Amino acid sequence: MLKGIPSILPPELMKLLMEMGHGDELLIGDGNYPKFGQPAENVIRMDGHGIPEILDAVMQLIPLDPYVDNPTMLMAVLPDDPYVPTIWDDYRKIVNKYEAKGTREIQLEKPEFYERGTHAYAAIATSETALYANIILRKGVVVPK
Repeated sequence: MLKGIPSILPPELMKLLMEMGHGDELLIGDGNYPKFGQPAENVIRMDGHGIPEILDAVMQLIPLDPYVDNPTMLMAVLPDDPYVPTIWDDYRKIVNKYEAKGTREIQLEKPEFYERGTHAYAAIATSETALYANIILRKGVVVPK
């Protein structure tokens, strides 16, 4: 255990977050996410945890990319699906705690989201049960104080 590090984050994820550079992306997939395209060592399983608690812990450590319009990517609801993902409001509240510019999100159609996810630097597999809960974060730069 270390001071100031959220205890929910496993050492393997901490290593990947440290390795990520500016512009690298982190996929956090819900329990229904079908395929993680990374080598096994870049996919961290966090079974038993939901995305909001993981997102809150991750956002304490990494900034979002300030040089792009949309550093947060959500999976868009399919056109004929009446479901409204209320979990996105939770994401916005969490990100707004750590980012002055907020989520600056974009919704990607399902095939585009899956394709982008296969190129993420790292991925977290969760037990999140909310539908359309998948999220990709583009890491920014840590500004020295």
